[in-house]
Amino acid sequence: MRTLVTSVVCSALAAISLNVSSVAAQDAGSQLQLELNSAAVIEGGGCRLTYVATNQSDIPLSDTAYRVGVFDAGGVVSAILVLPFGALPSGKTRLVLFDLAGQACTDISRIVVDSSDACLLEDGSASDFCMTGLATASRTDIQFGL
Repeated sequence: MRTLVTSVVCSALAAISLNVSSVAAQDAGSQLQLELNSAAVIEGGGCRLTYVATNQSDIPLSDTAYRVGVFDAGGVVSAILVLPFGALPSGKTRLVLFDLAGQACTDISRIVVDSSDACLLEDGSASDFCMTGLATASRTDIQFGL
């Protein structure tokens, strides 16, 4: 009886270990990376935001777009933008520039990804992967995230 219990426990632990390892491996290599890469002053005192999107997954996407909210220095939403990245095949990186006329970069405290306006697989079907697989980062002084 003791041998049977030990065998069952060992089998269960091995299965859990294998499952956790495969989930961790899947999570590490299965994401969309969205980065606020730069914020630069443009003519007229506005701000040019440069975003970089990289599909680090094995899920090719035919169309992607994100809705983001821009918060001013006082924490009030000053703009809502849609960032269209288009097709993002596996391993592909795309850039999007967005000019905010009349808003200085120093007046932006944070940018929040609100939702995915488009997330289509190659067959044209909608997917939630653009949000569930999203990882954000910023190389600027502006906070950027979910």
